[in-house]
Amino acid sequence: MNEKNSKRRYIVPFIVVAAVALLALIPVDYATKAAGEGEINQADTAWMLIASALVFLMTPGLAFFYGGMVRYKNLVSTLLQSFILLGIISIVWFVVGFSLAFGDSLGGFIGNPLTFLMFKNVGFEPNPAFAATIPFALYAVFQLKFAIITPALITGGIAERIRFSSLLLFVILFSIFIYAPLAHWTWHPDGFLRNWGVLDFAGGTVVHISAGFAALSGAMFLGKRKDGGDSNPTNIPYILLGAGLLWFGWFGFNAGSALAANEVAVSAFLNTNLASATAMVAWLLMDGARGKKRSAVGAAIAAVVGLVAITPAAGYVNAGQSIFIGFAASMVSYFAVRLKSRSGIDDTLDVFPCHGLGGIVGMILTGVFADEVGLIYGDPTVFLYHLLALVIVSVFTFGGTFLLYKLTDLILPMRVTELQEERGLDVTQHGETATDIQSSF
Repeated sequence: MNEKNSKRRYIVPFIVVAAVALLALIPVDYATKAAGEGEINQADTAWMLIASALVFLMTPGLAFFYGGMVRYKNLVSTLLQSFILLGIISIVWFVVGFSLAFGDSLGGFIGNPLTFLMFKNVGFEPNPAFAATIPFALYAVFQLKFAIITPALITGGIAERIRFSSLLLFVILFSIFIYAPLAHWTWHPDGFLRNWGVLDFAGGTVVHISAGFAALSGAMFLGKRKDGGDSNPTNIPYILLGAGLLWFGWFGFNAGSALAANEVAVSAFLNTNLASATAMVAWLLMDGARGKKRSAVGAAIAAVVGLVAITPAAGYVNAGQSIFIGFAASMVSYFAVRLKSRSGIDDTLDVFPCHGLGGIVGMILTGVFADEVGLIYGDPTVFLYHLLALVIVSVFTFGGTFLLYKLTDLILPMRVTELQEERGLDVTQHGETATDIQSSF
């Protein structure tokens, strides 16, 4: 592609962003008050500001976690594929994403795009339908962080072979057509899954199962990497740093989903830590039992699997049940990762075995253990609805994202050329390398 045509490719996206920037100058009454509003609780507000910042930190953490696992020639690309979403999805969420997810319900399936278009009616007073003690704008910002990290998780399944510009188009489409409906179904007061009694405390279904199936779909659509991608991780300290940041940020992810500084938040905080700790220890013990060396990479992956699994259940189970959930998810993902090589599917960083299956285990066990309504309390209703919801979400996400990959590919070819893949995405997509080795001598 010559330089002139290359410039033309970016004219339309630039005009769109410029138009959004100009439209944002139109005065909007952000202080609009909701009917029957509650009183702002300063402790709840302070906690939710902190929780939002913690969840924000998870995306750079994920960038390091993923970046350390890929080959050196794709390190910058993999880091940026997560980091850029802090910008892209923030704009999409402001313009229409939040409204599609939490606007006035259209039949329980999607929000009215006009309800909160460009944050219209997203005021600084509480909206009791969503959170009765914090500013509604803070609730919208907290939910934004979930919308950011979900497509970031997907990038791990399609790493080392996807064109950067095509990825940006895909994540915009995913946010609008997959993530927003799932969030509406599950978390909106009138969402049909919520009305069925399906429980997802902090995003096991909306975030992790959806990302897992979207990554699986993408890996199948793009096909295997040219050389199979067999290599050692580039930077294990990056992996441990990323896992640590994810664990730290996950306290905001789960405990923040209580939407208040209360006992539910404390319970979710405790359960989050226990599940992750158990998953990590169980993974390493299984390595030892099979005569394998206990690896730092395995410990980091296992900790994240535990965090994934406890996410849907964090506020609904007790400490002992959280330990069981962490153990069960760890074992399922452990063997799934080892069986993946037989499938012929090149899910680069094992997003489906870890996030997809971890989320599935967590969702099923939430239906088993959820306080007063779980299967162990004698009523199978919630558990059966969880199984039905799992089927619906899996089919919708896998099939929907596959169609979005095809649509994106028609507009912008998604896979880089063989030569670009061989040289690495850092140089061919971004004109950069992770370190300037020559200048260090």
